[in-house]
Amino acid sequence: MMERNIFQNSSMICGHEISLNAIENKFSHIYVEEEIKNFKATRKILQNFPNSKLIYINNYRDVFNRVRQNFNVQKYSQKLILAKAKSNFIYDGSDMCEDFGQENFYYSSSILNCIYNCEYCYLKGLYPSSNVVIFVNVEDFIEAAVEKGKGKKIYVCISYDSDILVFENITGFAEKWIRMAEKNPNILIEIRTKSINFKSVKHLDIPSNVIFAWSLLPDEVIQKYEFKVPNLNSRLKSIGEAIEKGVQVRISIEPIMQINNFDNVYEKFITKIFNSINKEKVRDINIDTFRVKKEHLKRIRKLNPYENIFGYKFSNIDDYYTYEDSKRMKEHVYNLVRKYVPENKIF
Repeated sequence: MMERNIFQNSSMICGHEISLNAIENKFSHIYVEEEIKNFKATRKILQNFPNSKLIYINNYRDVFNRVRQNFNVQKYSQKLILAKAKSNFIYDGSDMCEDFGQENFYYSSSILNCIYNCEYCYLKGLYPSSNVVIFVNVEDFIEAAVEKGKGKKIYVCISYDSDILVFENITGFAEKWIRMAEKNPNILIEIRTKSINFKSVKHLDIPSNVIFAWSLLPDEVIQKYEFKVPNLNSRLKSIGEAIEKGVQVRISIEPIMQINNFDNVYEKFITKIFNSINKEKVRDINIDTFRVKKEHLKRIRKLNPYENIFGYKFSNIDDYYTYEDSKRMKEHVYNLVRKYVPENKIF
């Protein structure tokens, strides 16, 4: 019998932003490391969850890394874990990610996992649990970036292993990174998001070395692969707010996913983007197809072999699994985009 996708058939509807109120009511249980239970940052986060049951633990790994967890099942009732990171505050940039020509490319993960539920998400193959971990000592992550940037220019992506803008109302992490960027013009920061929560930082003075990168896909793809995620119109509206404020805006058309009537769907999608926003105000655009490491794909398939992503054939290209016709797919989207923006802005 085909496994039922409990997320697609639950109240977790694709195309709608999860509100702060929904986040407040989302976590029935919150695990808190004993060491940080009296931290100011911990108390600030917990005040948003008056109805959650608190469970004190010694180390977040005792919960997060337990054996025999099911990432997909946990997505139906995620728990929140508050912890203190002791190391690994900043990593070298992954070869899976576009570096936009930046020589010194790094990423930092002060939050692990996401409240969105995209079928194609590589986190399913990376982590044993879909529970959300927030490292409350974000200042240590920021300090590590400042130290790494001494005497040179660096590029740091801070929203790869989660969507930190979604959590901004309860953490204030994005604001802290933005404040740091104001004082360190040599550090270029990217905040990647699918959310419509730019309003949470709109009041700030945002310097030009902070990039807000919106991941965009056609509504047909959102409805098929992205659950609990804002629809295209909502994201375009949020981009418009950012452009109006004058911040650096990046558009990420990634991952390009297979869909029936692919060419026509993506043509309408690209047209809609550039009919909705001022293309002259877009810093750059990156384009890439769905691809995933072999071991991650194996874990994702084990979780649910009937997911939509497995309805198309994959090929092993450069040690990554991607669609057999990924080159043609990417070229098609690239040719559509270059009708609107110069090629030196497309990555």
